[in-house]
Amino acid sequence: MAHTPATPAPGPHPPVTRLTVLYDARCPLCAHLRDWLLRQRQLVPLDLVPAGSGEARRRFPGLDHTGTLEEITVVGDLGQVYRGTDAWIVCLWALAEHRPAAHWLTTPLGRPLARATVLAAAKYRSVTAERCGSAVSGCRPPDPAGGSPG
Repeated sequence: MAHTPATPAPGPHPPVTRLTVLYDARCPLCAHLRDWLLRQRQLVPLDLVPAGSGEARRRFPGLDHTGTLEEITVVGDLGQVYRGTDAWIVCLWALAEHRPAAHWLTTPLGRPLARATVLAAAKYRSVTAERCGSAVSGCRPPDPAGGSPG
């Protein structure tokens, strides 16, 4: 998996033992995925922190926090930064039931599927954001049947 280390270390890298997932708390899809991640059995503990929040800024003062609101960002305990497709894959890698899928998604056959899934989620998110505005509380994703959400 490609990642951008904050400070590259020479030689073998110790294993990642904790990941922080920065997600857009105003986005119904992001909040749903946060809840889903929390219900999964984690092989690597995930800390879920709202992107752009005071907590995120305190933990990662050198990170582009505006960018974290635009796409999912995951930060490893050794300073690794994963964005977009790589962030989703590393989240799956941290989960007991989904680690094999994460490994497959890094292959030449799986990578396009991972990318397409992330692009579809981004499109869905943009449609939801247009409906909800930037800070409406309680906004829900559109009803798949076409009705108006409650």
